[in-house]
Amino acid sequence: MKSRLPQGRGGGPGNMQSMIKQAQKMQEDMAALQEDLDAREYEVKAGGGAVCVKINGKLEVSNIEIDPDVVDPDDVETLQDILTAAVNEAIKTVNETNSNEMGKITGNLNMGGLGMPGLF
Repeated sequence: MKSRLPQGRGGGPGNMQSMIKQAQKMQEDMAALQEDLDAREYEVKAGGGAVCVKINGKLEVSNIEIDPDVVDPDDVETLQDILTAAVNEAIKTVNETNSNEMGKITGNLNMGGLGMPGLF
């Protein structure tokens, strides 16, 4: 006598194949998106535009432009503060963009109805 497995949650081998294909597609999409995000360039200004930081998606600073008007040998601290703020804002911008873009792919992850937020 053959026993039959109930067709409830899970749905058997066909559903598993579908989940594997979905995971593979998501992995491919994420790899392509990461490549795109790494290649992006951002320009962030601080100090009312006195400092401009150019950074890529890999968090590598490629250029820093400083308005000569903010270069005061008697007030180096202000310039240091503006540079720090600009670099931190640039890093924050890249991280937020990467997180938002990846969330578009992984945010729909449902794992066959299990709903596992934060898995990726």
